[in-house]
Amino acid sequence: MRFLIVALSLLLAAPAQAQKVQRLKASKETVQWGWLDPKEPPKLTIDSGDLVSIETWYHALDQIQPGTSMEKIVELRKANPGGGPHSLTGPVYVNRAEPGDVLEVRIRRIVPKESGFNFNLPGKEFPTIGALQEDFPEGFVKYFKIDWTKKTTEFKPGITVDLRPFPGILAVGVDPKDPAPDRFKKDGKVSTIAPWKNGSNMDLNELVEGSTFYVPVFNKGGLIWVGDAHMRQGNSELNLTALEGAFEEIVLQPIVRKDMKLEWPRAETPTHWITMGFDEDLYKAFKIAAKEMVSFLSKEKGLTMPEAYSLASIIGDCRVTQVVDFRKGVHCMIPKANFK
Repeated sequence: MRFLIVALSLLLAAPAQAQKVQRLKASKETVQWGWLDPKEPPKLTIDSGDLVSIETWYHALDQIQPGTSMEKIVELRKANPGGGPHSLTGPVYVNRAEPGDVLEVRIRRIVPKESGFNFNLPGKEFPTIGALQEDFPEGFVKYFKIDWTKKTTEFKPGITVDLRPFPGILAVGVDPKDPAPDRFKKDGKVSTIAPWKNGSNMDLNELVEGSTFYVPVFNKGGLIWVGDAHMRQGNSELNLTALEGAFEEIVLQPIVRKDMKLEWPRAETPTHWITMGFDEDLYKAFKIAAKEMVSFLSKEKGLTMPEAYSLASIIGDCRVTQVVDFRKGVHCMIPKANFK
């Protein structure tokens, strides 16, 4: 009943193009572990502008639960060579989405499940997975109770963490030209570890409820996946993980945009436009995001390229998205308040 009430309220509040609300629950049939597979059959088909409510699981097909030991977490991390630890629900097929289009994905609602966790893997076994692994040879895991009524959790007595849930992974189907090394590819599948032009493991903490994600389409139907639910994350995701969790539902509204062309994903919040860049080299990731910012200001805001370069230096704010994935991420924030 609660879902029906929420769905009805979202439908009434949606733009005119939203015709339906559909539900995709997490199950062994709808969740994949650590890989994006372009051959995986769609689990749901929707029209452009429809709302879809998606449930997600905790990492490793819901196997990391409160009380799971570090030894078990290490075992699970080794159990899927090349693949990510992430549980992804999907894919969702969007009618009329074709390669070369852009999908505008509006994040309408996020409701987290009741627990979360953070861990770093032992540096003595995983020396490159985490920013400061040389200082932390042993693994560490901490579990949290999510209080969604107060939208907080307690780190320990006297330390409260406010919650800003967002999907660490929001992806469309894989780019066939993704240059990921062979260890992150298998039978046409691409690991969820590396963010790329199709989104995937971006870990962009601005993709909260009320934001919009723009992503180029590489496969017919778009093929939307979502997972790696984060309850809170600082920029850089320092120790490898955020406050990880799962969603009772994340409500998305995908809209096919045939009037847009993008090479790299972008995002929009009520206060900012956001450009992104991903590369193994953090400085190269920064340059991609910065060039995208200058290009956005020129093409979308009518500035000459020198003017865009100048304004980006004055008001643009580039931040390290994450440094712990195979590809690093940088996002550049452009405040809307500076434009009439």
